[in-house]
Amino acid sequence: MKKIQMVDLKGQYNDIKDVVNPSIQEVIETTAFVNGPQVHKFQSNLEQYLGVKHVIPCANGTDALQIAMMGLGLKPGDEVITVDFTFAATVEVIALLQLTPVLVDVNEDDFNINIEALKNAITPKTRAIVPVHLFGQCANMEAVMEIAEAHDLFVIEDNAQAIGANYTYSNGKKVKAGTIGNVGATSFFPSKNLGCYGDGGAIFTNDDALAHTIRGIVNHGMYERYHHDVVGVNSRLDSIQAAVLNAKLPHLDNYNKSRQASARKYNKAFKGIASIVTPKVSNNCSEICDTCDCHVFHQYTLRVKGIDRDALVKYLQANDIPCGVYYPIPLHKQKAYSDARYNEADFGVTNQLVKDVISLPMHTELEDDQIEFITSTIIKFING
Repeated sequence: MKKIQMVDLKGQYNDIKDVVNPSIQEVIETTAFVNGPQVHKFQSNLEQYLGVKHVIPCANGTDALQIAMMGLGLKPGDEVITVDFTFAATVEVIALLQLTPVLVDVNEDDFNINIEALKNAITPKTRAIVPVHLFGQCANMEAVMEIAEAHDLFVIEDNAQAIGANYTYSNGKKVKAGTIGNVGATSFFPSKNLGCYGDGGAIFTNDDALAHTIRGIVNHGMYERYHHDVVGVNSRLDSIQAAVLNAKLPHLDNYNKSRQASARKYNKAFKGIASIVTPKVSNNCSEICDTCDCHVFHQYTLRVKGIDRDALVKYLQANDIPCGVYYPIPLHKQKAYSDARYNEADFGVTNQLVKDVISLPMHTELEDDQIEFITSTIIKFING
């Protein structure tokens, strides 16, 4: 059995290096390192893949969120609602722009924004909602958009973990994650389902005027060289990263199918074990069906019940099985984002999840014997 890794980027590279290497070499030879042809090609290719009018590449996923908020014209003091159970970047950019973060609880089954909590958090100062498509599955965007429309709010999708996932409306219509709200933001960090070999990100929108504004913001506020029409930042996707992403994008659906297949194998191994709660998928599926397209499993995250999660982590590490706890501390308890406004009673699910969750190795190169070893080791721990 090969050494188990949380993410096997080397194995993935070996499968596509015949395309990646010459693409990178082309950038080096042309010296078009910033905003070169590979960037424009990737922008166009991703627009076609997502079915969205505008993709604006940028330097990383955190910038993508910040620039999206800047483009919408949010002002200091405006309230932005997002989830308590996610990576800090989501709330970080809200604070950096001197907006007011409002954190709400998530669902126990899919880890995404709780719609009732969202409704209860809206005040006259609320200007935007940031649903996070956590671990690879869309939030309930139909409900989010209905609430946003009723209260005249912007919706910024944090799609850093769910690129390639589909969201299915109640009428059967399917759209890609990140293309539903006013604007979507994603990350191309190397471990993502679509990752480059450094930092990278992108912003998506179907709004022509917003796209124009954002294109200026990412480039120092310039539309014409040395003419600064809006306050901007320096956040551009470099051409080498775009070359890598162009090589990987045609494989994204297969990468996601591979992750789904591994998730099915995990679920099958854990079926019937009362102390393990396996991930739930949407579309009213009781299992991860063969045609699953709603969850792309950026992480395969379990909840453990009645056992010591931290002891399990140590046991797996002792058996050379990497794992992760995403996330160990709620945002409302982080020193940087604590606020007297928050009531512990409002975060019952998140406060429990941080004690229960554990993420297992998940990537495109997982092999059956590795999954069997991982699952049997966990079951051995549970059975004592």
